[in-house]
Amino acid sequence: MKPDSPLLKILACPLDKGPLLLDEAGGALYNPRLQRRYPIVDGIPQLLPSSGVPAVAEGPAVAE
Repeated sequence: MKPDSPLLKILACPLDKGPLLLDEAGGALYNPRLQRRYPIVDGIPQLLPSSGVPAVAEGPAVAE
């Protein structure tokens, strides 16, 4: 997934329904409000509530 992908504008966190940020370095989507990461596997975001994992303390390298 690319940072300028139109898909990023419509994807939302399955828990709080808010926008997600792309973490290119980690290959995931990041929710800064809940500090959770959702992996991107083979170009497909895994946006099930159970697929989200807590983010590391220092936070991801996010492209805005």
